[in-house]
Amino acid sequence: MSKRRDLPESPYLAAASGRKPHRVPVWFMRQAGRSLPEYRALRAKNTMMQACFDAELITEITLQPVRRHRVDAAILFSDIVVPLRASGIDLDIVPDVGPVIAQPIRTTADVAAIKPLEREAVAPVAQAIELLVAALDEVPLIGFAGAPFTLASYLVEGGPSRNHERTKAMMFGEPSTWHALMTALTDVTIGFLRTQLDAGVDAIQLFDSWAGTLSLADYREYVLPHSSRVFDALAGDGVPMTHFGVGTAELLGAMSEAGASVVGVDWRTSLTDAAARVRPGTALQGNLDPVVLLAGWPVVERAVRAVVEDGRRAIDAGATGHVFNLGHGVLPPTDPGIVTDAVALVHTL
Repeated sequence: MSKRRDLPESPYLAAASGRKPHRVPVWFMRQAGRSLPEYRALRAKNTMMQACFDAELITEITLQPVRRHRVDAAILFSDIVVPLRASGIDLDIVPDVGPVIAQPIRTTADVAAIKPLEREAVAPVAQAIELLVAALDEVPLIGFAGAPFTLASYLVEGGPSRNHERTKAMMFGEPSTWHALMTALTDVTIGFLRTQLDAGVDAIQLFDSWAGTLSLADYREYVLPHSSRVFDALAGDGVPMTHFGVGTAELLGAMSEAGASVVGVDWRTSLTDAAARVRPGTALQGNLDPVVLLAGWPVVERAVRAVVEDGRRAIDAGATGHVFNLGHGVLPPTDPGIVTDAVALVHTL
């Protein structure tokens, strides 16, 4: 097990570990990115994939929102498809589209051709983490990866999808191929997170962005065993682990069974309701609607106060902690000044 920083004053690590923080911790998904002019200036000279494999760019982009907003945690700048690219899959991140796969995975032979993740292929990520740990001082660094189901949906569909038709068709119609694919992607995900943990991240988050497209029964049968294996493989590191998806209200209980200490909640479900759905001993993260940040400060102030109050009720209802966040990522048109003010407001509550 790698050496971990001792950050006893971190509100984020306290809340995510079931301890009482000295203030409500706050960070935002996609806090590093398209809402920041300093990010856009860097990205004007580099593609997304170039940025994701350049240690100095990863470091700078990760630090930008910490400097600007004074958030309680940094999240590694990367993308969920980085380990797929590093494993030799021909893909690119197309502006305004998302990940596009040159040769989608459709057959057992396609699955068999997926190579294990070689640590050397993601060496710039590990190097960036070492630089960040040195630069962040008392601010914890969250590493992350895409969950096997969400990675599988991109690989099978060939890119983003509204209905995930091909993904579900494989899942229902060719379960042996499906589970072989999920097994391969689970290995890749564990390898990517293992690299991040060994390099020094203080916590991890698993993004299952598209799991909300599934019924509870299908999630339990086709997804949960694989997500559980990710958390089981990394539990020995003793860091807070967060499990997040969008539109997952009906899945929150099952997602909490996978082994994370924190479950992310989107804006459709109150934190108090979520507390009743997750297993005992779970902290919650969320869940301001990202669109609220576009509605002007009076609306933002009311909504932020409401989420913090909901978080308090959730703790009274049994949640072990609350990390303030959005219910999804910061939207590109968001005024960075509003984000900074929202962080400052949370810190006063």
